[in-house]
Amino acid sequence: MAVASAAPLLAMNGAVKMATNSQVYLEGTKVKETKSLIAELCRHFYNQGWVSGTGGSITIKVNDDSIPKPQQLIVMSPSGVQKERMVEEDMYVLSSNGCVLSAPLAKPYPYKSPKCSDCAPLFLKAYEMRNAGAVIHSHGMESCIVTMLNPLLKEFRITHMEMIKGIQGHGYYDELVVPIIENTAHERELTESLTEAIKAYPKTTAVLVRNHGIYVWGDSWISAKTQAECYHYLFDTAIKLNQLGLDWTTPTHGPIHNSNVALSSTRNVKTSAKAGALASDGDIEPLRRCVVLDIEGTTTPISFVIDVLFPYARDNVGRHLDATYDSAETQEDIKLLRAQVQEDLENGVVGAVPIPSDDAGKEEVIAALVTNVEAMIKADRKITALKELQGHIWQTGFQNNELEAVVFDDVPEALERWTALGLKVYIYSSGSRLAQRLIFGYTNYGDLRKYLCGFFDTTVGNKRETKSYTEITASLGVDNPSEILFVTDVYQEAIAAKAAGLEVIISVRPGNGPLPENHGFRTITSFSEI
Repeated sequence: MAVASAAPLLAMNGAVKMATNSQVYLEGTKVKETKSLIAELCRHFYNQGWVSGTGGSITIKVNDDSIPKPQQLIVMSPSGVQKERMVEEDMYVLSSNGCVLSAPLAKPYPYKSPKCSDCAPLFLKAYEMRNAGAVIHSHGMESCIVTMLNPLLKEFRITHMEMIKGIQGHGYYDELVVPIIENTAHERELTESLTEAIKAYPKTTAVLVRNHGIYVWGDSWISAKTQAECYHYLFDTAIKLNQLGLDWTTPTHGPIHNSNVALSSTRNVKTSAKAGALASDGDIEPLRRCVVLDIEGTTTPISFVIDVLFPYARDNVGRHLDATYDSAETQEDIKLLRAQVQEDLENGVVGAVPIPSDDAGKEEVIAALVTNVEAMIKADRKITALKELQGHIWQTGFQNNELEAVVFDDVPEALERWTALGLKVYIYSSGSRLAQRLIFGYTNYGDLRKYLCGFFDTTVGNKRETKSYTEITASLGVDNPSEILFVTDVYQEAIAAKAAGLEVIISVRPGNGPLPENHGFRTITSFSEI
């Protein structure tokens, strides 16, 4: 085994530690354990069909709590080696910036000369851009075929599958989106396109390579392995559903609709009974692939939000904080509120009062939080800190049957009809994603989440800003923003969405605010009109 020359001892936080590029460290227990783990995982992946024919690779950072994660060493499997026969001595050890610190010795014929993985530049990008703890590159057949189902698509999408829960940051009702990049003759040439995909999809933990395979990363080797298994399961599911003529991209997984037929069925095309001639262009609605719905005043009466949800949250702030104060969830809520209140104090926002430090005691902190939250609710502020806390309070109310959400009578039928037509329906609300799921999961018509592909909240931006709708358009992967119909009751939101190129309809419901004269938007009083 070729290793780097010995390096001096380093002083770290008052203690003396051997430098990670020293021979002693490279031959130490932590590095050896990581090498052994990779050999074991490669044998497992070989049996899964992910790394056959010497293809695929895996790399793991050497877990050492005394070293910041970005600076930890990287152990990487070699290229062109029978993965199921690898041993510790076959591994490369790299510095955090990709310099080879330790390389395997050459073996006699018929073995090839050792070579660091061709995937190394791509692995390093995942480490650099996502602070990963491990990266897996699989040549699994599922990850190859799924990119070939439609060679024009730049994304793989699937929703309402249990195994989506195994992907970091996703739940059953979420739409999982994995970018697809085009293959090249040499893997190192994929580095730029993989980098762009990681930038363009900040939530993704994987990138598919068409006709090739997939790169998956996680915070640790366990996370990367778990997600890789879930991705392959989901790809296999999509392939099998496709063989059965079923659509894996919609909540109901019903029959696949020919895209042209499904899209044309959403048009209001009038035909002459005698000549079969098309009506004028004014009678034809734009092509649609997605419907994005507001909640308050659109799917749900404003009175339910104002007279039921807001009072429930206001009246239960203190009780909720007291009962859950030490939980990680509530501590994160408090952290967000502290930051928001500090900003409010600096800007002179009415109703904002200082929140004491934890040293002041739980009761003092809660009292100040309650005062601030009550002022925020009274002002109907659309801020993430408030919405996150409200969502957690409402969750308790819904689960304890103290709350039941109300939707207009025409909503369930419309959701079912749109889904049957192959349209994808999403929600965009100032309420948190949790609150949105609760509202549609506990309605007077039962659980309606089966019709919804995903949820957007203010983390994508303010609802009155055009860039928010541009962000949503990018997330939905349509070719043109006009393929998205946005339905809202708020004129300013309609203006912002229209500026982003979306088709917009304004919902006129009982209790909604007045609209400006000559506003220029189509209005409806029921979803049955769409």
